[in-house]
Amino acid sequence: MNKILKKILVIFIIFFAAILIFGLLLAYLPSKSKTNHIGISQERAALMRSNYRDSHHLITTSDGETLFLRRWNPDSSVEIKKDVAVLILHGITAHSGAYDMGGRPISAGGYTTFGLDYRGHGLSGGNRGDSPGKDRWIEDMAESVRYIKTLGYSKVVVLGHSLGVASAICVANAVPNEIAGLILLSGAYEGRKGVSTPPTLLEKSKALASSVFRPDYQAVEYYRKGMTVTKDSLFNMRYTLRFLTMLNVKELRLPKTLNIPVLVGIGDEDELFTIDKVKEFYDLVPGNKKEFLVMKNTTHAKIPVESWNELVVWLNKTY
Repeated sequence: MNKILKKILVIFIIFFAAILIFGLLLAYLPSKSKTNHIGISQERAALMRSNYRDSHHLITTSDGETLFLRRWNPDSSVEIKKDVAVLILHGITAHSGAYDMGGRPISAGGYTTFGLDYRGHGLSGGNRGDSPGKDRWIEDMAESVRYIKTLGYSKVVVLGHSLGVASAICVANAVPNEIAGLILLSGAYEGRKGVSTPPTLLEKSKALASSVFRPDYQAVEYYRKGMTVTKDSLFNMRYTLRFLTMLNVKELRLPKTLNIPVLVGIGDEDELFTIDKVKEFYDLVPGNKKEFLVMKNTTHAKIPVESWNELVVWLNKTY
């Protein structure tokens, strides 16, 4: 009986060791990039942040990390607008600098505009394309809203684009009494079919193995057929699995007691979301202070100044 138990134990140990070795091999097996994008390290981001000279703020979070908050100032102060600020929350792979296309026209409309780089993105601190978890990610954004209010802006309108829509929903749930409105652009609970190619079994296995043996490693590359790969090194094209799986976007809902103005917008040429699916998302927005906007000549990532000016018109009539 003891011999049988010893054999079973030996077989189990060998089996476990084989799985461990195979997992380690998968976790450290090099992958060929589909985008050939060259990003920056956390150390390089810190150096670039220290050398940045345009208008910005640095926020020290409650756990000691540094967040970069870009700022676009109005050319002149309009009395009725001086207490309103707009906070832009960017989409996946991006950073606040990519939203200069929105920060400039909104600030030209008289509203002080801020753009947050998520932790691990752009000029913020943190491991690239990563987050310690959902709660910390949400708290970073909530602390950013509170920080802007300490600057003298009693009304903070949160503008989320793409992934930023999910970000804005999380903020609305975390600090509902701290925000004065929401602008939700190019986001829905369901995207167009066939836009993204599902990962292969090998890619899934490598990502899972990396999440176990080196969770800080950016094992998943963001890629979809036909996408234009930017040369901007501040973009992230690689992410940790824990970042990509920390949210179940389809389960996100705005608070039922929400009683603030909400604008939901979608480009008429958006290649990731259909107008119908964004309208379905809009229909689930609570309250009667909401509007739906279809932006002309607008794709998912290329939003012309005319569309941004439509947002300014909405801000003017709302605040």
